[in-house]
Amino acid sequence: MAEIIHELSRTFSEYLLVPNRTTHTCIPANVELATPLVRYSKAEGNSPITLSTPLVSAIMQSVSGDRMAVALAREGGLSFVYGSQPVDQQCDMVGKVKKFKAGFVPSDSSLGPDDKLSDIVCLKKKTGHSTVPITEDGTATGRLVGIVTSRDYRVSRLDPQTPVRDFMTPLEEIVYGREGISLSEANDIIWDHKLNQLPILDEQGRLVSLVFRKDYDAHKDNPGEMLDARKRLMVGAGINTHDYKERVPALLDAGCDVLCIDSSDGFSDWQKDTIEFVRREYGPDLPLGAGNVVDGDGFRFLAQAGASFIKVGIGGGSICITREQKGIGRGQASALMAVAKARDRWEEETGVYIPLCSDGGIVHDYHMVLALAMGADFLMLGRYFARFDESPTRRVLFNGTYVKEYWGEGSNRARNWQRYDDGGGGQMLFEEGVDSYVPYAGKLADNVPTTLAKIKATMCACGALNLDELSQKARLVVVSPTSIVEGGAHDVLHKESDMGN
Repeated sequence: MAEIIHELSRTFSEYLLVPNRTTHTCIPANVELATPLVRYSKAEGNSPITLSTPLVSAIMQSVSGDRMAVALAREGGLSFVYGSQPVDQQCDMVGKVKKFKAGFVPSDSSLGPDDKLSDIVCLKKKTGHSTVPITEDGTATGRLVGIVTSRDYRVSRLDPQTPVRDFMTPLEEIVYGREGISLSEANDIIWDHKLNQLPILDEQGRLVSLVFRKDYDAHKDNPGEMLDARKRLMVGAGINTHDYKERVPALLDAGCDVLCIDSSDGFSDWQKDTIEFVRREYGPDLPLGAGNVVDGDGFRFLAQAGASFIKVGIGGGSICITREQKGIGRGQASALMAVAKARDRWEEETGVYIPLCSDGGIVHDYHMVLALAMGADFLMLGRYFARFDESPTRRVLFNGTYVKEYWGEGSNRARNWQRYDDGGGGQMLFEEGVDSYVPYAGKLADNVPTTLAKIKATMCACGALNLDELSQKARLVVVSPTSIVEGGAHDVLHKESDMGN
């Protein structure tokens, strides 16, 4: 007969943290949330990539596009651009993230002096950029003859057919730098001359790049933002186990920093084949996550294959119906603790620490702390990020309330058969996700700091100043159904609903 695992399959809502002593120094301002992203030997140093914030966005059409990647990287997390799209479109999204924040930014909004005001307006609507370099031939690397900013024209005062040369700021009135200047020197010029941008020209006067004041200011406002060696925002991308031989090199050429295999079940030979291909072609250090798994056997399988980090969770997402459809999965809390034990045994045996990503099961912000206490190094969130302006979906009015669309990768809408295929020939015979709405919550930057404040406050109550201390010191208790009721507002009349106000 089948093996029976007698341990209950438990969720985060079945646990509470028991407070430890909070010392005078254990205050939120002193809490550090940095966490490793990829495998490393603790005896030899830190992880090659460290997240400033233990949050990453899910590999989903309704969550992770280029806007989400930019916003989350600036908050110290990482976004994985969804892979259920053509390779060139995914690479284009990755490229937009890499171009958004850089010390020296190549122009992608150039025009020529004979173009019209209407062309400026259309370009601004298309790109969102208010600074337009004007080059002799209208190309991004032509000889610079002027610049147009929003201060150079008023649409209501000028004929749309007015040539750009008639209202642009000409080159002789522009402060610029020469190719070879350092970023620090460029920023000094910007500040000394009270500029918003500094064009960088080569010896022939051709435009090389631009340096923007807003990039300097943005970094000062976001000191923990995730940057690569060239000061560009970092971005991840999802891949599948079918077209990886084409997709992986294209994503790396586009500048992708981290790859992750997107699959509902990572305990498979197809995932092993994908990891082995990447390791054979690109070496042992290319950041490559794998998963998902729910037990020690699954973890060890992917660890031996060479995964840089491993995702935990099957069927726990708010839009996932894998357990309902296939009877496969495990309560997220139980799965995470089981895999964390296997991870710790692996480190004892090999000296290599492999970070865990908890994927699914997060309903409330305090669930995030529970997941981190149970052994997760960082969390992959879908519903949480889908609520924000930066997710790729529409904001719509539903029953008098603004909501955002949110659908699973296993839904008919996503048609992401690659994520769920088990060698059956590339088609979806049934759904493993639903199409839904989530309450609209505004900008990511207005919400993530509040969530992080809650995490830090809870860690202080546990006597922990960093995530290592949290996992070592945390004490958990299983709660009864009655105590769950007791934990919320109860036995009172709610003003809004019960009193009719």
